[in-house]
Amino acid sequence: MTSSSLQTNEYAPYYKTYIEALEEVELRSGFQDGIEFSVAFFTAIPIHKHEFRYAEDKWTIKDILQHLIDAERIFAYRALRIARNDTTPLPGFEENDYVETAHANRRSVNDLLEEFVIVRKATMSLFSTFTDEQLIRMGTASENPVSVRAIGFIILGHQKHHERIIKERYL
Repeated sequence: MTSSSLQTNEYAPYYKTYIEALEEVELRSGFQDGIEFSVAFFTAIPIHKHEFRYAEDKWTIKDILQHLIDAERIFAYRALRIARNDTTPLPGFEENDYVETAHANRRSVNDLLEEFVIVRKATMSLFSTFTDEQLIRMGTASENPVSVRAIGFIILGHQKHHERIIKERYL
């Protein structure tokens, strides 16, 4: 199952940026590739840049990494609920509130990366259990329709999106 197999009715329009950030990628192998790339990417960033903000009220690189972890957990939870045929509409979340209370800048990048890898492996394990029927199952999250497979690609595209921002604005 590849990103080009997604239909635009499987995700909210505001996720289009994340989907378009992906080149042709297979869902399950994309998770593994994402681990390897992210660890190398964040490890290569000079330590003095980890708490840099390119503008007032912008997140640091550590904040972004924590945000990727938190968002992936939430997206994976949504995927689980929808895949298991839970038709309850799932609420959105306020990412800025999460970042503010997570205190990522009190942690080392290595600690954050270790957590990222653990969360990603859990996501990979979860998605490996989904059947093709479950992957195309639709649910509602943040008041919009979304498929389980779209959530997987959103996770991957979200990571690419933030890595691009780091390259453009932080390094």
